[in-house]
Amino acid sequence: MMANKNQQVIRSILVYFAAVLINLIITVPLFFLRERLNTSTIALIYLLPVLLSTVFWGLLPGLLTGLTAFFLFNYFFIVPYYTLFVHKAEDITVLLIFFLVAFLISQLVGRVQKNLSLATTREIQTTRLYEFNLALTHAGTLQEVAHVIANHIKEAFQAQYVMVDAVLNSETGCHDHIPADGAPPAGKPVIVMALQTPRAFLGEVHIWREESRLDVFEEQMLHTFTSQGALALERIELAQSETRTRVLEESDRMKSALLSSVSHELRTPLSTIKAAVTSILSGEVEWGSEAAQDLLSAVDEETDQLNRLVGNLLDMSRIEAGALNPEINWNELSEIVESALHHLRHELDGYTVTLDLPDNLPLIPVDFMQIERVFTNLFSNSAKYASPGTEIQVNARVQNGQTVLIQVNNQGPPIPEDHLERIFDKFYRITNAARVTGTGLGLSICKGIIEAHGGKIWAENLPGRFAFNFSLPLTRKGKPQAAVESET
Repeated sequence: MMANKNQQVIRSILVYFAAVLINLIITVPLFFLRERLNTSTIALIYLLPVLLSTVFWGLLPGLLTGLTAFFLFNYFFIVPYYTLFVHKAEDITVLLIFFLVAFLISQLVGRVQKNLSLATTREIQTTRLYEFNLALTHAGTLQEVAHVIANHIKEAFQAQYVMVDAVLNSETGCHDHIPADGAPPAGKPVIVMALQTPRAFLGEVHIWREESRLDVFEEQMLHTFTSQGALALERIELAQSETRTRVLEESDRMKSALLSSVSHELRTPLSTIKAAVTSILSGEVEWGSEAAQDLLSAVDEETDQLNRLVGNLLDMSRIEAGALNPEINWNELSEIVESALHHLRHELDGYTVTLDLPDNLPLIPVDFMQIERVFTNLFSNSAKYASPGTEIQVNARVQNGQTVLIQVNNQGPPIPEDHLERIFDKFYRITNAARVTGTGLGLSICKGIIEAHGGKIWAENLPGRFAFNFSLPLTRKGKPQAAVESET
C-alpha cells in the first residue's frame, strides 16, 4: 500500500515537471523570434501547452502550465525584459487577459475531461453490471452464484483475491467459502461487504487489494454487486426450497397412492385365500372332493397373484435404487413368452393368444426372470383393458442384425397421443382407477427392466388395436453370441 502511494507521488511530480518543461521548450524558439512576433501571437502560442497539459494530464497540470507560461511570457516577452515588472498599461492588460484565457481554457478543458472520464466510468460500470447480471441469470446453483460474485468483483476492482463467505444451506447453517483463484494473501481483507437482503443475512464478501479506500463510483458498484448477488443467492435458495417441497409432496402422494393400491390388491386375493382355507378347515367341504380341488386351485391362483404383486414391488424398489442388475444369459424368446403365459393361464382364460415368433430367431442375452416379468405385466395389462374373447398377439423380428423388436398388441381401445409416453409413469392411469385393478406400477417396471437391458419401450395405436413395442440388443458386451461363446 505504501509503495502504491509512493508511485502516485512520483507520477505527480513527473507530470508537474513535464508541464513546466513544455513551456521552457516552447520559450527557446520564441525567444529568438520575439523581434519578429508581436506579443499577441506569442500569447496565443503559449496557450497551446496549456491546452495540451489539461487534455493529457488534467486540470492541475493545466493550471500549473498556465501559471508558468504567464511568468515566462512576462519575463521574456514584456518590456522591460528579464524582469517581472510591467511599465505599460496595455502590457498589464495583455498579461491579465492571457492569464484569464489560460485559466478559462484549463477550467473548460478540465471540465470536459472530467465529464468524459465520468461518462467512461459509467459506461464501464454499466457494462460490468450487465455482464454480472447476465452471469447470475445463467448460474443455476448457490455455488455457481457465489463463484460469479467472487470472480466479477475480483476483475472489476482489480483485487488480489476475493472470497465469498456465504450461508449456502439455510437448513444446516453451513458456511461455504468460495474463493476466486489461488490462495488468499497474508493479512486481513481490506474491504468486507455484507451479502444482505431484506429477508435475511446471507454472508460476506472479503476483498484483498492494494488500495483499501473506494471512490464513490467503486463503492456504488460494489454495493450493487453485493445486493444483486445476495438477491440471486436468495432466489436460488427459494427455488431449491420450493423444489424440495414439491418433491416431498409428490413423494407423499405416491406413497399414499401406493398404499391405497397395494392394500386393495392384497385384500382381494387374501380374502379369496382366507375363504377357501376356512371352508376346507371347517369341514363344510370334504377333502379330496371336486369342490375342495376348486378351492385349492383358487388358493394357488391367488397366491401367484400375490407373488406377482410382491415381485413388482421389489422390482420397483430396485429400479428406484438403481440396483436392478440383470443376470444376462442367452435365452430363447419363445421359452420366456411360454413361461409368462403359463403363470397367467387363469387370468388369460377367455383370450386368444397368438404367437408369431420366427423359428430362426436368435438367442437373446437377457435376464430370464426379468423379461418374463415384462411379458407378464404386458399380458396382464392387455387382459385388463381388452374385452374377453379378443385376441392378444406377440410377434418379433430382427432389426439390422443388432436388435430384436418385440410387439405385444391387443384389441383394446386406443389411447390419446399425448398420453402414450406418460402411461409408463408410476401410478399414471387414463381410466378411472376404481374401474381397473392393479397398483399402477406394471408398465413403469417394464420400462425400468427394458432400459436396464439397454433397450427401449414405447406404445402406439394401430388400426383396431393397441400395441406395446420394445427392443432388446442381440449382442452381449458389444459382441454376438458366437463371439462371446468362443471367448469363454
